[in-house]
Amino acid sequence: MSVRSLNKVLLIGNLTRDPELRYTPAGTAVCTFGLATNRSWVPSDGSERQEETEYHRIVAWSKLAEICSQILSKGRKVYVEGRIQNRKWQTQEGTERETTEIVIDNMIALSPPKTPTAYEPAGEFEATAVSEPMDVVDAVVGEEEEKPAKKSVKKTTKTEGEEVSVDDIPF
Repeated sequence: MSVRSLNKVLLIGNLTRDPELRYTPAGTAVCTFGLATNRSWVPSDGSERQEETEYHRIVAWSKLAEICSQILSKGRKVYVEGRIQNRKWQTQEGTERETTEIVIDNMIALSPPKTPTAYEPAGEFEATAVSEPMDVVDAVVGEEEEKPAKKSVKKTTKTEGEEVSVDDIPF
């Protein structure tokens, strides 16, 4: 009998450094960046407010990694969703190393970019990793998934003797 378990992390914080994009030997994109989260509280004895900052290593893979490297930058506020992963490895000198990281599968940029990019409309930008083949679109922009382009339909209306096209309307 299997017992259910859950490994889910939700963080909102600020990037501590610009994202670093690399590729595995197999050609898979991997992006890493640091995220700082803050917590403040007043001790039960009523003394001064205390503050604490936690630093997290964030890892994104595939298309989500490429999107993170394109739109995120140091200082930007972001929401990430993923799982905790602990890794161990041995350095070239033979030293054992260990790290804890958050492997994300969802990201929403919460603050505006320093400079607008062609990949990001005004407002929030959301990206989600999907376990489908790479040729399937796996990024969500805003709140709508990418859809095939609509065919242009030209409608005209007569107004007091002149013809107005739908294409002439600014909205």
